[in-house]
Amino acid sequence: MNMVMNILVGVQILTALVMIGLILIQHGKGADMGAAFGSGSAGSLFGASGSANFLSRTTAFLAAVFFASTLLLAYFSHARPTSGGSLLERSAVGAPAPVPAPDTSGAASQIPSGNAPATPPATPAPATPEAPASGPAQIPTQ
Repeated sequence: MNMVMNILVGVQILTALVMIGLILIQHGKGADMGAAFGSGSAGSLFGASGSANFLSRTTAFLAAVFFASTLLLAYFSHARPTSGGSLLERSAVGAPAPVPAPDTSGAASQIPSGNAPATPPATPAPATPEAPASGPAQIPTQ
């Protein structure tokens, strides 16, 4: 199944690139008016009107191939078995658990010092973070 998807993506990319090239080569509707009044663009490789038929038919064929490959890619990507719901639900299930902060309360007691107490005084951590200041309190004073 994976190989079929890769082939379809390759066909779709090649078709899109060739279609872009063919569309850029084609003349607009106003280019024929210049050829009618004596412009030198009428003599081309395919003849006076042969290039319009060849290029437009080739573009239409490539557009049909591009459309079919897009539909097949959509069908095959939908046919794959999934574990459940949306992408957000799948990413939440597969997300790693948050890493707890390292405990640094005992680290200071392991540093030897001359006159310092063996354990530092414990300071309770705030339960909730403070709310940011609002209104005029946001402006710093000098």
